[in-house]
Amino acid sequence: VVLACGHSARDTFELVRDAGVHMEQKPFSVGVRIEHPQQLINRSQYGKAADHPALGAADYKLSMHLRPQKGEEQGRGVYTFCMCPGGEVVCAASEPEGVVVNGMSRFARDGQNANSALLVGVGPEDFGSEHPLAGMFLQREIERRAFVLGGRSGKAPCQTVGDLLSGRASGKLGVVEPSYKPGVVPCDLAELLPAPLIGAMREALPLLGRRLRGFDLPDAVLTGPETRSSSPVRISRDETFQSVSTLGLYPCGEGAGYAGGITSAAVDGVRCAEAILKAY
Repeated sequence: VVLACGHSARDTFELVRDAGVHMEQKPFSVGVRIEHPQQLINRSQYGKAADHPALGAADYKLSMHLRPQKGEEQGRGVYTFCMCPGGEVVCAASEPEGVVVNGMSRFARDGQNANSALLVGVGPEDFGSEHPLAGMFLQREIERRAFVLGGRSGKAPCQTVGDLLSGRASGKLGVVEPSYKPGVVPCDLAELLPAPLIGAMREALPLLGRRLRGFDLPDAVLTGPETRSSSPVRISRDETFQSVSTLGLYPCGEGAGYAGGITSAAVDGVRCAEAILKAY
């Protein structure tokens, strides 16, 4: 049996745990979607050629490792992920009374905003429990908190970068019009995300703004939460790619904790297939 579930297959995670298959906690990332005017990103990346008709909507990829804060053994990673040029922030909730955001671009990439995930690494030290599904429980807690902050309507909580950096709740937004449907509710994201994550974003945003001019635009909008960056669990397997506790079960891909995206999940599928061919 090849078990290749997705990173949000929570019912499957619980079924596997209840069946006695060995699982363990796995680090992942949590954050928000950050939206800028696409023209700002074009100017930052293309300069004077930003309006050239041969150039499409510009993209970017940013990452950095912060210095350790008090009580931390090592600094947190902060990075952008799944950048969507000319795209929109979309709903990705999979459970009732939860709000989750993601991003996408249409083929034309002609939307007025650029967006990407702005993520901060989390690990077992943040989960508050040794339960193998503690990371999943943390995701769910944040998503339900977002549902409440959004007025229990499906709207997503948001805050401008300027307000986040100043430590104040957003009452109104600026020049960036959020693309998330059914809508957003300005608030203080410190009520949504754990304090270490808010602190990491506050430290990282100005530094990332030095790498990509305008990234820390005060009117840029942060919409959250993005909790489904990768799987919060790993279904343990050995060198034969079989479960360490269940002979004949091949945990595979992103949901099983062995990939971090579409391509790496596909590659892991090839590796599992080769292992099965070798065994049988």
